[in-house]
Order: sequence, then C-alpha cells, then structure tokens
Amino acid sequence: MINLAVFFGGRSVEHEVSVISALQATASLDRSRYNVIPVYITKQNEMYIGEAVGNIQEYKDIPGLLKKSERVIMINDGKDVVLTTYPSKLFGKKRIRVDVAFPIVHGTNVEDGTFQGYLRHLGVPFVGCDVASSAIGMEKYAQKVILKENGIPVLDSLIFTLSDYKDVESMVERIEKRFGYPVIVKAENLGSSVGITVAKDRNGLYSAIDDSFRYARKVLVEHAITNLREINCSVLGDENEAIASEIEEPFHSKEILSYKDKYQSGGKSGSKGMASVSRQIPANVPAEMRDRIRELAVKSFKLLGCSGVSRLDFMLDTDNNELYFNEINTIPGSLAFYLWEPMGIPYGELLDRMVDLALKRAREDEKLTFSFDTNLLSDNAFSGSKGAKGAKF
Repeated sequence: MINLAVFFGGRSVEHEVSVISALQATASLDRSRYNVIPVYITKQNEMYIGEAVGNIQEYKDIPGLLKKSERVIMINDGKDVVLTTYPSKLFGKKRIRVDVAFPIVHGTNVEDGTFQGYLRHLGVPFVGCDVASSAIGMEKYAQKVILKENGIPVLDSLIFTLSDYKDVESMVERIEKRFGYPVIVKAENLGSSVGITVAKDRNGLYSAIDDSFRYARKVLVEHAITNLREINCSVLGDENEAIASEIEEPFHSKEILSYKDKYQSGGKSGSKGMASVSRQIPANVPAEMRDRIRELAVKSFKLLGCSGVSRLDFMLDTDNNELYFNEINTIPGSLAFYLWEPMGIPYGELLDRMVDLALKRAREDEKLTFSFDTNLLSDNAFSGSKGAKGAKF
C-alpha cells in the first residue's frame, strides 16, 4: 500500500480553495491502494496531521482544529522521507513514511514551484508539475512568450513592475497608447481571478492597477475582448504523452469569471469548489472548434513541460471567431475532475493516473546523473586544482 500524503493550504490568498479541492480528492482516493495522510499547511507554513485535518467541517474553527491536531515536519532521514512530530517528543514520537506527496495547493508560495522545489529537495516523488513548469504556470507573461514562440495564439500584453508603478501616470499613458479601452489588468502570478479587473476608462484603469498591485509585484495588461466566450479544457499526462478532456464554457456574473463565481456559487461555504460553477459541458461550439481547442490544450501543456492534470483556459472572440490561449492552471480547482467524467474517467481513476505519473517520473529520474562519484575537496583532488589556488578564508 502506498503512503500518500496529500498537502493543502499554505500561505496563499487561495488557501481556502486549496482546502476544498484537497478534501474533495481525499474522499475519492482508493483506500485499498493508498494509506491517505491529509497534511494541512497553515498560513504560517506549519504542517498538521490528525483526524480533524481530513474533516471539512473542522475548518470553520481553525484554531480549534489545530488544538486537536499534531504539528509535524517532513525530513529525509537517509532512507525515507518521513513526517515526524515537531517539536520532537522524548516519548511517543511519530514517524510516518511518505511514499508519494500529492500537493493540492493553489496560488503563490505553493503552486508556483516553491513547494515543488521543497519536495524535490527532500527527494520524495510528487504528483503534478515539476519545479520549472509550476513556476512558468504561475507566470502569465512567461507562458505567453513561450507559447507565442511556438505558434499558440495569445493576446499581446504589457508587463509592469513596482518600479513602473512609481510613475503610474506613465503606465496609464503607455497602456492607452498600446491598447485603448477596454483593457484587462491582472496580478501576473495569481489564480482564481484574484487581482483581475476590466477597465473601461482612465479612472477604472487607475483603480484596476492599484488593485492588482495589492496582490503581486508584477502586473499584466492586455486588450479586453468585448464579446468574449471562455472555453476551458483539462489535460492529463506529461511532456511526452497527454490527452485532452471534454471542454466547458463557464458562466459568470460580470465581464470575467470572478472568485465569487468560482467558489461561492455552490451553496454554503462553496464546499463544492470549482465543481459548483455554472457551466455548460460540453461547450456549445462547432466540432471543428472543439477539436482545435483540445489540440491546442495538449500542445500547450507539453510545451510548458507539465505533468499530472492541468486546466487550460481559452478566450473566444465572438466578433471574429478568433481563439486565444489565456492561461494555464497547473493545479486546477477541484482538479477539473468534472471535465474527465464525461470522457469516461471517474475521479478515482483520474487520481490514480496522476499518482502513476508521479511514480513514472521518479523512475525516470533514477536513471539520470545528478552528481559525480568524486570529491574535489579530498586531499589528492584538491591539491591538483588550480581553481582553488590562493583561496583565503
């Protein structure tokens, strides 16, 4: 049986969304194959395990939840990666081996390669995108550049930093000259529609810029499509082999699908996550457009070096029927399971395939050379090294 540690939460504005997505997944994991260990990461990046951690109702009172739970840290003890009690206890110290880590985390500091780098450093196989593709998946401008270079249609955009923000008047003039109105302003490395606003005039643009810089150090601006249809597609696989899901058209209350539309439209506390969003599956588009979206989704997924399940969002300009890649979600809300069920892949099977991909990558990594069997600091090697000659400490 595989000891599968499911990590969620973390220091992110999408903290609560992560809790919903992860506990949805743990309820669908095959308990005959996995010993499931839910691991809650607080907003202070502390890890907790325990019976209460796997109960969504307990998150109504997080301080109470933590009192019922046990704080742990994850270490590599030379043989295994383990979760162990923290602080260490003289008696009754807990050690749980982790065979595979399953991060179901959303947003900056967790989905952006930070947490994946931590898992990579420890040497534990983990589900989903690797460090590089996780980072690129959160950097909207970088992914646009990569995909545009490889023939994927994207909207032209401008990127601004905090330095540019010091002279916001020049920012606004540059945006107006390049795009006119309306424009869409986005926090460059966030998801769940946080820090995203459509601006229709100069006053709206100032307000949108201020809002986006509340959440990120870089802001992306592009032309806003007036008559827009959003079409999404999920992809499962890795950079070598991947398949596309059914496509969807989510519906929303404003010009863009908001955080509220995504996570608070399904009843109390939004406990159904992205699965509760009002949507049409399959999206009502011609067969040729459906095929094109699914083909572009797979191609983009591979170009960005992704693994596991991602959701790729496209924009359809109904004025001219032009299609554009919008963004990728490397760990989508609810893991986009609702897009796979119409393809005959139930949630439990989807999760199994994701774990299998993690184990496949671990096997491939074992065949690679990451270090040389030598020690340049040994007496013989060091004495012959001119590179260190004359070094002073």
